[in-house]
Amino acid sequence: MSSMEYSGPDRRRPGAPSRNGERTTILLVDDHALFRVGMRNILEREPGFEIVGEAEDTRGAFDLSVQLSPDIILMDLSLPAPGGIETTQRIKRELPSAGIIVLAVNEDEDALFDAIKAGAAAFILKDVSPDDLVAIIRRVASGEYLINDKVFAKPAVASRVLKEFRELAIYGQEAAPIFAPLSPREVEILDNIAQGMTNKQVAYALSISEQTVKNHMSSILRKLSVNDRTQAVVYAMRQGWIRMPED
Repeated sequence: MSSMEYSGPDRRRPGAPSRNGERTTILLVDDHALFRVGMRNILEREPGFEIVGEAEDTRGAFDLSVQLSPDIILMDLSLPAPGGIETTQRIKRELPSAGIIVLAVNEDEDALFDAIKAGAAAFILKDVSPDDLVAIIRRVASGEYLINDKVFAKPAVASRVLKEFRELAIYGQEAAPIFAPLSPREVEILDNIAQGMTNKQVAYALSISEQTVKNHMSSILRKLSVNDRTQAVVYAMRQGWIRMPED
């Protein structure tokens, strides 16, 4: 069996907005063919879902991710070396807009912490029910960052995350990257605002409604515990999540 399977023509340019209500493209990554078949059978029955490819190893996962630019990647945590975490991190560097859902056999706190740092949007167990899997995919596709809920439910992991945030603040952007509690879309919006755009201009640039931009900004302020967009921009730039304004 080949390490990756391409399930159709790439009809969407990489990086194009995909959350337009039409379809959610999904890449399945797992080294067990039977498990991939099970996921495909479940997800292909859902309206708006399209399985665009399958990969059974890390190389195939990376290559197909770059080639297809899927909205969602279901990533097996226990792939053979270099493994699901490192592959997640590598894909997020090349494809920051992808929502990566890590699938694990158990809730290991070290694995959860590493998944957070790698940029995963959700961390779920492989015994998840079909209905819950579908619901999680829809939420991640809409821009939610569900892994936060896992972190807040585990004080030991939360304290490690906060410790890394403090170290990042002390040592600046030279420190190892730590996860942003914002969705890729929220980072994109904040980045545009940092360049001086109004909500209306951001909406036009990203082909979304102005109300959607406002909704995202409310989410950003809540997640970062700041009072206004200026504070949010300063905080995000300090953490290295967005670039400095251009001259």
